[in-house]
Amino acid sequence: MLSSALVLVAAVFAGVATANPVEKRQFSGVHTGDATWYEVGLGACGINNVASDFVVAVSETFFDTFPGATTNPNNNPLCGQGVTANFGGRSIQVTIVDRCTACAFGDLDFSSGAFQALVGDLGIGRASGLSWTLNSLPRA
Repeated sequence: MLSSALVLVAAVFAGVATANPVEKRQFSGVHTGDATWYEVGLGACGINNVASDFVVAVSETFFDTFPGATTNPNNNPLCGQGVTANFGGRSIQVTIVDRCTACAFGDLDFSSGAFQALVGDLGIGRASGLSWTLNSLPRA
């Protein structure tokens, strides 16, 4: 009886160990969160940007757990991917170049130029009601 229980427990844990904890589908579709902005520069993707570039940082959770992510952030499949961001009836195209340590999973941290184009006044700082999609899912 004990050996049957151990076999069952081992089978359950084996299934857990081989299951992919982060499935690609959680990265597809429409994401919602807050829009914030930051002073861009050299981002996690190894690209230097300026305030007028239409670029974003995705949350570190989104960035670090994306299928194909490695310990070298420059090689993350999200680097250089396009995003369509929507807020208050406006829509812009931005490029992922960085990761945001203070962002929740669906948040985007914009360059100041992109934030102004999408949300408006930088003094707002944080705007709720953002929705966005990856323009295409990169290969892992």
